[in-house]
Amino acid sequence: MAWQDLLAALALMLVLEGILPFLNPKRYRNLLKMLDEMDDATVRRIGFISMLLGLGLLYLVR
Repeated sequence: MAWQDLLAALALMLVLEGILPFLNPKRYRNLLKMLDEMDDATVRRIGFISMLLGLGLLYLVR
């Protein structure tokens, strides 16, 4: 993997992460409040599932 690919992936992640707060900041705040109220184990599970889905999608695309 070239550094250019890694930087392009990081840039795309930042764009995607910024869509919700840009389009609907109130909903984004509510989402962060809900996340803050979850216990650590639940947040870890959500993160792990997100990583698995990302890896699966990357495998399909590449």
